[in-house]
Amino acid sequence: MSVVEAIPAGRPGAHEQIRVASVPAGHVYVRHLSDPDGDDRVVRLPDIPPADGRIVPGGWWPPAMLDAAWICANHHTFDVFHVHFGFDAKTPQELTDVVHALAAVDVPLIVTVHDLRNPHHPEPELHDAQLGVLVEHAAAVLTLTPGAADEIARRWDRHATVLAHPHVVDWETMARPRPVHEGFVVGLHAKSLRANMDVLGVARVAAHAVGALPGARLQLNVHREVFEPGNHFYDPETGTALRALAAEHAAVELHEHDFFSDDELWNYLASLDVSVLPYRFGTHSGWLEACVDLGTAVIAPTCGFYADQQPIHSYAHDEHGLDETSLTSAIRAAHRHRPALRTAITERREQRRALSAAHEAVYRRVLR
Repeated sequence: MSVVEAIPAGRPGAHEQIRVASVPAGHVYVRHLSDPDGDDRVVRLPDIPPADGRIVPGGWWPPAMLDAAWICANHHTFDVFHVHFGFDAKTPQELTDVVHALAAVDVPLIVTVHDLRNPHHPEPELHDAQLGVLVEHAAAVLTLTPGAADEIARRWDRHATVLAHPHVVDWETMARPRPVHEGFVVGLHAKSLRANMDVLGVARVAAHAVGALPGARLQLNVHREVFEPGNHFYDPETGTALRALAAEHAAVELHEHDFFSDDELWNYLASLDVSVLPYRFGTHSGWLEACVDLGTAVIAPTCGFYADQQPIHSYAHDEHGLDETSLTSAIRAAHRHRPALRTAITERREQRRALSAAHEAVYRRVLR
């Protein structure tokens, strides 16, 4: 454990701004917790670029603030410390040092539980230990859905306040009309074949389901790095199988490409009638929220709490297996009930105002 000098931080008054060290700050979820008109009294510290330059787009990972020494040196610059994600870069002991450092300088910790299971980890034990340290020491616990809140209560006997996921897509893009296309396009994006996906299993069922629907086609997408020897995500077996699937089915096409920019991703999602999430474990999805912003239907598995987030088409899929019949039924239902409902911008703006106010209220409560 790090030894930190106990110097209490000054507490803001009822009408003063609250300074938040947010881990991270630059991620779209966190950016969209602010009032859309700038009327909140919360200021989030900007992310600190990692010293070694290893950053993801947006520059927030790995999170430099999530460090006991940094907290000791900088605690006078923030009033509360709010962890969302990025803590997979830290060991449970390092996170223990972080929570002890915060306690020593009397800065409350808030944790939003986005993932009860890390989608990049094949096994749950490490994430369970990491999350357990944070949840057990948090002054307030937040999450995105009632189902996740129930699971948090079951695991840690902690009450979690439920605050919904805000919009993901920017206002200007949300205001554009959806592009017109022929037929019915089902999308399945394999990304870089992360651990929680059963891409081949879902793609094979979807290919047969689409083949039986008039004017329907399945668009598979995968990142090029899956085919690059030496890349961390190199998986020639799955990549070759996806190519073979596209070659075998006239209604299936495979697109291999680099990571999409935000604009490319929005254009891709808007070009689909429905997006299939091929997850066998998980919790919540920002991808799902982006689809809702753009008027694209979503087919999501019964693992996790996706159905708590937004109206979706569900199919049975978890670590115990994939129910092919339910996936086929979900694709047919999406075909029957198109076009998908699109959330109004006015509704998303009101939601964001409410989320901003709710977060400020949580911060002020833990600072009393």
